[in-house]
Amino acid sequence: MSYADFEFLLQKILPMIYKHDTDFREAIPAKFRLAITLRFLASGDSYKSLHYLFKVSVPMISKIIREVCQALNEVLKDQVKMPTTAEEWLKIENGFRTKFPHSIGSLDGKHIVIDSPSHSGTEYFNYKKSFSIVLLALVDSQHKFIFADIGSQGRISDGGVFNNSLLWQKISNNEINFPSPCPLPGSNINVPYIFLADGDFALSKHVMKPYPGNHDVGSPKRLFNQNLSRSRVAVENTFGILEFVETCDDLCIAT
Repeated sequence: MSYADFEFLLQKILPMIYKHDTDFREAIPAKFRLAITLRFLASGDSYKSLHYLFKVSVPMISKIIREVCQALNEVLKDQVKMPTTAEEWLKIENGFRTKFPHSIGSLDGKHIVIDSPSHSGTEYFNYKKSFSIVLLALVDSQHKFIFADIGSQGRISDGGVFNNSLLWQKISNNEINFPSPCPLPGSNINVPYIFLADGDFALSKHVMKPYPGNHDVGSPKRLFNQNLSRSRVAVENTFGILEFVETCDDLCIAT
């Protein structure tokens, strides 16, 4: 992270994490609190490791990280937002154009393992035989989030989560300013712009999924599926980048 980015974040959350000195001890400076938290988020270091690195007690590190993460979430929550104009969607399409023209996002869901909530029965029990909540994400070709929905019970399929999401509601109500349909290269047939998804999602005007089943090598359907997969992998790679968060959750216990 650059110094400018660090200062930007610090000034955003300073009023929320600043602590005053007391008669008994000097407060840990806000920039130090942010540095501890960013180190934790970037590396997944255990609290014990951070204790040795920053010379701050484990209980205090736990408190600092919780407070700073809450502050970051509060000030940055509006940074993940969908485009509001056709021009903004076309900028996203430009990143997918060489592999899959008219794609304006890669869509998928990821299960985040949790402890079974009290009195929840099998509501959060998923097909992997663990308890989870689902993160539904729409990302661009650069792994940046366009839309995110988290919290649905693990028993619900990715397609089911999507069908109950704000994103699908906006699509159904024509509240998204999609670019106007236009021909693909080498064609004169107008084609709508679409989100790329896997077989768990239902095919619709603005959601494209692979052809089901196995197809002969070199066949048009197989080539289509391969191109779709190469473009849709953007969301899978994004989840891969985020998987360190699960490691961090486990490491919190190793104090």
